[in-house]
Amino acid sequence: MKFVSTIAGCLLFVFFFFFALKNTHQVDLILPGYQLQGPLVLMLLGAFIAGAFLGILAVTPTVFRHRRESSQHKDTIQALQNAAGTAAAAPQPDSVAPRG
Repeated sequence: MKFVSTIAGCLLFVFFFFFALKNTHQVDLILPGYQLQGPLVLMLLGAFIAGAFLGILAVTPTVFRHRRESSQHKDTIQALQNAAGTAAAAPQPDSVAPRG
């Protein structure tokens, strides 16, 4: 499986490399108060990086909330296991007397 993923990664790299080589013409990016001029591939890369960064920022609060809840659940489980262990011993399986 590692071999297949390595081949797939190499093919994607080659594809994106040729994509970058074919998209070198100049484009204008006009933002309020700014005007940038540069190769199309760099503008696309910048947009991708900005989108990935904003996506990570959007998910961060949810990840921290889930971690906090998971930690609370682990503490609750540990407390219940400790309480069950001290209150009564774990039940032993029934023994069967050998025939003889």
